[in-house]
Amino acid sequence: MNREKRTKIFSIWQKHNANPTSDLKYETPFELLVAVVLSAQATDVAVNKVTQVLFLHANTPHALLDLGEESLAAQIQSIGLYKAKAAHIIKTCELLISRYNGEVPRTREELESLPGVGRKTANVILNTAFGLPTIAVDTHIFRVGNRTKIAPGKNPREVEDRLIKFVPEEFRLGAHHWLILHGRYVCKARRPLCETCQIFEYCEYGQKHKIRRQFGEVV
Repeated sequence: MNREKRTKIFSIWQKHNANPTSDLKYETPFELLVAVVLSAQATDVAVNKVTQVLFLHANTPHALLDLGEESLAAQIQSIGLYKAKAAHIIKTCELLISRYNGEVPRTREELESLPGVGRKTANVILNTAFGLPTIAVDTHIFRVGNRTKIAPGKNPREVEDRLIKFVPEEFRLGAHHWLILHGRYVCKARRPLCETCQIFEYCEYGQKHKIRRQFGEVV
């Protein structure tokens, strides 16, 4: 895919959603950090359902430490891997207090030093909480990058590196959210909605015309 097509695609997404953001509900960088840790192998809807209750009385490192690992696990037990996530969050709270005065750090290296925080989570925090042009490649973005040919790659890091290289600079800050929303709601894993896709003209997915003919073009 060439630069002109990529520019067209991101221009379309920007036109329809000028200020994209996460579907996770949060008020502070710390709340976002907790929500993103919880979101691994869980839907944003499920995470929001848990955090809207949890954050009412425990939305700071000190408050979560006071709550304790056992009570935290009980509150998030509807989320997959809840015991491991509770342990990671409590350890993260301890480190935030001891190393960073209770604040979420603003560098990738510092973020990745926290339990349960890998490159993808760090990228989400840096982009969504702190406004840096990072791109966190999850399953949706990996699929969209490869299927559309915006940034094909064999693994998430390769797709991330190519997105950073190929996405025009003016769109880089919002790219993470546009890509994930497109993958979640339009370019779905089992059956992409090519018949209603806003970027159909510029996408290089080999099966797009077949899918559009099969399910009927919607004008």
